Amino acid sequence: MIERIFEISLWNSRFIVILAVFFGLSGSIILFIVASVDIYNTIIYVFNTYLTHSHPEHFHDNVVSQLIGAIDLYLIGVVLLLFAFGLYELFISDIDAAKNEQGEDSKILAIHSLDQLKDKISKVIVMILVVSFFQKVSFINYQTPLDMLYFALSITALSVGLYFLGKVGKH
Repeated sequence: MIERIFEISLWNSRFIVILAVFFGLSGSIILFIVASVDIYNTIIYVFNTYLTHSHPEHFHDNVVSQLIGAIDLYLIGVVLLLFAFGLYELFISDIDAAKNEQGEDSKILAIHSLDQLKDKISKVIVMILVVSFFQKVSFINYQTPLDMLYFALSITALSVGLYFLGKVGKH
């Protein structure tokens, strides 16, 4: 009887994952709001700049950098969203609302193992790193041909990495 009570308690302890699901979802929502406000502020900045006929130095670089930064926040929000959905489906229950009329799971958020969760999150994290790389590269001044060669090599390395990342998990 003690063993049965212990096993039931141990099994029900999985519900502690609800905390990670709730706070992961909350963090995702916050990041989506912050990124949206950043884009809104960028739009206002662009309109004000054109209405006043001023053209600050590095105007286009700043606008592109702000938009890329917002994309980064959206991608991090997606990571938290995937994390929350994945933990819920793995430890608590399948999400019934994710099933379509035929009873099939949605392919985007369907996670059936920790490996699938890890793969989906790692792919989004790599995309975050790629976007961050392009945000940083936009402000570099290229002084020599060697700088351009390094830039080309880094783009090639990213392309090769993304190609092989796309091959992961496909049979």
